[in-house]
Amino acid sequence: MGTKAKHFIPEGYTSLTPYLIIRDAARAIEWYTKALGAKEIMRMPMPDGRVGHAELQVGNARLMLGDEVPDQGCHAPQSVGGTPVHIFLYCENVDATFKSAVDSGATPRMPPTDMFWGDRYGKFGDPFGHEWGIATHTTDCTAEEMTKGAEEWSAANAKKASA
Repeated sequence: MGTKAKHFIPEGYTSLTPYLIIRDAARAIEWYTKALGAKEIMRMPMPDGRVGHAELQVGNARLMLGDEVPDQGCHAPQSVGGTPVHIFLYCENVDATFKSAVDSGATPRMPPTDMFWGDRYGKFGDPFGHEWGIATHTTDCTAEEMTKGAEEWSAANAKKASA
């Protein structure tokens, strides 16, 4: 079966690949394709028609996903009261990607905003319970510039909170 691998990471992958557990993975694949421009690489159906495993190409990264299978310890965010994990996606045009996601049913959490660390950054929740941060890198900042920007941003937010 097959041939010996040449590398410890398969072709087309990076060392870290998110794996999402989703209720209705087939619908999620359609949504990620439409909203984020993902391309389906492969899908393995389970005998009952659910998606056992699928892989998408999103930009230069792979995203793995499959349907919820609680008896195997695979729980979607809805089964556990939400998710503490956020997926961060760099894209060529954060404003267009954010609009596409929201137009496709995502819940906006923060509109794209120029941030102190050099990214134009926004956040949304997808219809499947997963949280996304998306960005386009716009400015190369030094560590000192980011530290100063973080202090100014924190002070401005503290002032807003006390008003």
